[in-house]
Amino acid sequence: MTVIDPDHIPEFPHTQGEVPFYREKGQAHPRAVKGLFRDLKWWAMALTLAWWHLAPFLRWDRGPGAPDQAILVDMAGRRAYFFDIEIWPQEVYYLTGILAFAAITLFLMSALAGRVWCGFLCWQTVYTDLFQNVERWVLGDRTSRLRHGREAMSAGKAIKQGVVYATWFVISAACGIGFVLWFGDAFEMLRDIFTGQAGGATYLIILVIGGFCFLLAGFARERVCVYMCPYSRFQAAMFDEHSLIVSYEGWRGEPRAPAPKSGDFSGRGHCVDCKMCIASCPTGIDIRFGNQLACIGCGLCIDACDKVMERFGLPKGLISYDSAANLEARTKGAAEPGFRLLRARTLVYGAVLAIIGAVMLTALLNRATTEVNVLHERAPLFVQLSDGTVRNGYTYKILNMVREDRSYTLTLEGLPGATLEMVGGPAGVTAIDLPVEGDQVGTFRLFVNSPESALKSRSTDVTFVLTEKGGHGNLLRNHSLFAGPGN
Repeated sequence: MTVIDPDHIPEFPHTQGEVPFYREKGQAHPRAVKGLFRDLKWWAMALTLAWWHLAPFLRWDRGPGAPDQAILVDMAGRRAYFFDIEIWPQEVYYLTGILAFAAITLFLMSALAGRVWCGFLCWQTVYTDLFQNVERWVLGDRTSRLRHGREAMSAGKAIKQGVVYATWFVISAACGIGFVLWFGDAFEMLRDIFTGQAGGATYLIILVIGGFCFLLAGFARERVCVYMCPYSRFQAAMFDEHSLIVSYEGWRGEPRAPAPKSGDFSGRGHCVDCKMCIASCPTGIDIRFGNQLACIGCGLCIDACDKVMERFGLPKGLISYDSAANLEARTKGAAEPGFRLLRARTLVYGAVLAIIGAVMLTALLNRATTEVNVLHERAPLFVQLSDGTVRNGYTYKILNMVREDRSYTLTLEGLPGATLEMVGGPAGVTAIDLPVEGDQVGTFRLFVNSPESALKSRSTDVTFVLTEKGGHGNLLRNHSLFAGPGN
């Protein structure tokens, strides 16, 4: 085996000219390969689909009257549940935190291992891979599928294509059904869906989600990754010279030529120009052009190339999943820096993740179990009674965010001589008891009455003080305004 002199690296033909970007016709029909990355894709597909379809059936005991689905977005009940955590609509900021955490995690994954998300975990990749394997199981491998596409329509072709489309339809329907099960009791919804008792909105959502699955994974395929996905446009901004990406070892592969019959690779590169890397690529690119927007980093070209290298008794790794820094070092015959986990980019992303995680964890640990909303009535702002007393109306809401009944005592501060009155209750009191059922919102119509002499202006600050009964002693103060005629 000849070692290329790093001081006399030939000009690579593949680096001259522009990388092809747009294909007007055709669709990628990847060839089946075996190897490490193909096995990883099988595992990723199995785990992601298992989570998607089975996680809604996990149970979690929250007590009597509470849903027992571990992960649930209850739109009708305006709650979201994640095991022991219950999120109310007022706590939508948790969703913001989750989205920010997910985005920075994606950036960190990209900085470490390139487009590993796109290659193994993205739903478009998973379903496209599954649909392509359905084609392979029914129509055969790449050559058979290409021949099938060129053949004139016949009964045999129609039957095979019908089997493919029917299987795609079942998978797409399962995808849509899997989506709606996150929004209701999975067992009940599944029964209602198959017995025709589910609502029209449920079937519409299944149709929309399943329809997009059928179209994007069955027909759009790699065009989603190349032309529709925004991540492919800025992915390179997440990389640095130490990010692991799929790379062609041009210093070793060039000049390429068909495999010599003698098996002697002296004076030439190891690439035999078999184009197996192209044939196995889900997006149909030639990795020998270098890092490209359309490369999703799945590594199937590595598996394909390694098999070719084995056949000719050459070292594996002509196409490798490695960093640009290591590739450059090998090109120059220098020592490789290896994989550097800790560097400026990853430290910044890690620090941001730690901050977001700490903020969300702190918010959860110190999460209030009672919230109050006070709404001052505007029409009219105030009413002056016959004895000169000024009255203001308020809507007072108590959110009891635990699953046990609670009782509270409401008093006033900042308005001397003022009294409270609840619609349907006694008048002229300084404290009111307000009971609220567990996991409910208590809404109360209140009046505050104040002598006109206590009002020094048209607007006076008043504070509602809510105290939880039962020895807890938790206080909630809410500030509002008391309107009057003024002096």
